[in-house]
Amino acid sequence: MAKAYYSTVFAESADKVWQAIRSFGDYDWTVVPSVTKIEDGRPGDQVGAVRRIEMTDRTMRQILLTHSDREHSYSYGLLSGMPANAENYIATLRVTPIVDGNKSFIEWFADFDASPQDRDLIRDNFVTNGFAVWLRSLRARLAQSEWDWG
Repeated sequence: MAKAYYSTVFAESADKVWQAIRSFGDYDWTVVPSVTKIEDGRPGDQVGAVRRIEMTDRTMRQILLTHSDREHSYSYGLLSGMPANAENYIATLRVTPIVDGNKSFIEWFADFDASPQDRDLIRDNFVTNGFAVWLRSLRARLAQSEWDWG
């Protein structure tokens, strides 16, 4: 099993960051050009909810495995539409408070299986073209004063 890991620090509080990302059905904060919805009308924080992400080149379906407001985290697995040659993909997005300065520490990581010859390339792709890009997008959204926090 391989692991892709990315972490960063945000100037915003953990509560503010979590408010922006807590709903598994809300993917607007990423730069992924897509239409995202939760299937079967489930709420975006209900374990077992399936997130359907329709992109121009493919559709991905992900299932919410854990969700914790207390720990500011959720984990999800991939049901279909994996963009890389990986299997058994399970990812976690977690926001931890940094008390000094009221900032937040964000981690996004995934465990997955891949052939030894593909493992490093897939890991680097998840980190560089996925987690890092999406969290930069979240940082930009949080900086916008007009962002609607619902």
